Amino acid sequence: MSDLSELESRASAELAASADEGALRAWNTKYFGKDGEIPTALKRVGSVPPDERKSYGQNANRIKEALSTAYNAALSSAKERALEQSLATEKLDVSLPGRPTPRGRLHPSTRTLRLIYSIFADMGFQVYRSRDVEDDETNFGLLNMPLHHPARDMWDTFHTTTPGVLLRTHTSPGQIHVMRELCPSPIRVILPGMCYRYEQITPRSEIMFHQVEGLAVGRGISMTDLKGTVIAFARRLFGEERQIRIRSSYFPFTEPSIEVDIDWPKEDPNADRLTKGTGWLEIMGAGMVHPTVLRNGGYNPAEFSGFAFGMGPERITMLRHAIDDIRQFWANDLRFLRQF
Repeated sequence: MSDLSELESRASAELAASADEGALRAWNTKYFGKDGEIPTALKRVGSVPPDERKSYGQNANRIKEALSTAYNAALSSAKERALEQSLATEKLDVSLPGRPTPRGRLHPSTRTLRLIYSIFADMGFQVYRSRDVEDDETNFGLLNMPLHHPARDMWDTFHTTTPGVLLRTHTSPGQIHVMRELCPSPIRVILPGMCYRYEQITPRSEIMFHQVEGLAVGRGISMTDLKGTVIAFARRLFGEERQIRIRSSYFPFTEPSIEVDIDWPKEDPNADRLTKGTGWLEIMGAGMVHPTVLRNGGYNPAEFSGFAFGMGPERITMLRHAIDDIRQFWANDLRFLRQF
């Protein structure tokens, strides 16, 4: 017990003599560090005679709390004195300009998405949001792809641990949601969102990407309306001088189906690699809504028709800015993002 009293007296005297923050921190290391005197005194309780251990432990803990409280108060006081001295001795030139705050920037995909929204808004399309996590029936079955349909192999799917629940492979399931919500009214919407596919990551493909789905349903809608919409959109987005190619394709939820390509600048040294030597890069798949899909959405295909399309904003951004690697969009590299 006399050792504890001597320790408390010595530590208190040295604490009172510590004049600045550096000396206080050195004191704290000496007495409260890993091998400090206070932890050592607490470990010594095992060597004290049994009848004295309780009082020894209580006294040691009291000294620990008292010294800790005194240290925190002294450290706070020392910081205040240092601040007052700094303000009193250092000059502050209020006429100096402040340090500029770095400005945040919109991600290039976001910029392209906003441009797409604006173009289709001028055409009378509204934005409709649908969910990222879908059930198998909505993602495939209601889009004319029943179980074991070979067309399902076109989309490598992320399945969850819950049977029948998956991450949507495309924004097309949103067609079912919006048709069932608005039927029997005419529809003219775009459905933007993120899609997920279990694919190999390459300069041309990623496992997650944005997609913008488009859907128009009404009476008398024809392929001519689809082609006119697609060409008007491409002209607004890329300019009148860019070449547009429309070719036949296949999608299970549209019939007939088409794909839309834009020419890639020939002066780009990566043109052959990105376009596989064709000079064209696909930006959109489209077609007339399949009668089965219309029926699943609640519309009578004998009375209503419609067209749908789906495009990738990242691919479009690559075309507009001659970006040769789609992986840049998700690399979080500030050197890339600051260019936008």
